[in-house]
Amino acid sequence: MNLSQTSPSAPCAMLVVAAGRGRRFGAQRPKQYLPLGDRPLLQHTLERLHAHPAIDPIVVVIAPDGGEFWSTLDLSALPRVRPPVGGGAERQDSVRLGLAALDLSPDAWVGIHDGARPLVTRALLDRLLAARATADALIAAIPAQDTVKQVDVTGRITTTLDRRTIWLAQTPQLFRYGLIVALHRRAQAAGFIGTDDASLAEWAGQPVSVVPGDGYNLKVTRPEDLPLAQFLLRENDP
Repeated sequence: MNLSQTSPSAPCAMLVVAAGRGRRFGAQRPKQYLPLGDRPLLQHTLERLHAHPAIDPIVVVIAPDGGEFWSTLDLSALPRVRPPVGGGAERQDSVRLGLAALDLSPDAWVGIHDGARPLVTRALLDRLLAARATADALIAAIPAQDTVKQVDVTGRITTTLDRRTIWLAQTPQLFRYGLIVALHRRAQAAGFIGTDDASLAEWAGQPVSVVPGDGYNLKVTRPEDLPLAQFLLRENDP
């Protein structure tokens, strides 16, 4: 394939992973459905993605019993958001099921994004889409700013890592559809569980390129992240 022929404006499907139950978050509903301002967190994520004209279609993977929460979203102004797909036991299972539901051509592009990252910007999406001309697998990431320590199971420091070589992975992560589907099938057959989709490519020896991410591209993980996300939403336009 000729990567240089991939236009930045060419369509890119987006798979949004929102099947988590949020038990560690300690709320009465999964964190992606908690209110963030005047609407659920997940709706902000979908609105940010839908605002980019090249993101089409958008498929969301939800918990198999998550229809009640999904129905709280107002998708009337988001026609490119398809009906949701039921996920699996683990994130990797959910991604694999979502990819199967997309049923794209092998050379098509698909992004995989955390539903709990409601601050993805047009600028970040533009950078990722433009970088498709250079690679078949891409991730957004930011360089580590703090000193990074490796610690053993007792809590003792074993070494200080060179932060110049450390990047903190974000989403979206973009792949050729045929490539990422094959990687998920191979990982399933081998029983390999990765920490993100890029780790499947690394495990298989597939090069992955890093695109500069966004320090504001927060993943809501802890309760204290919600007010921070609310502040950042007020202060930063897409």
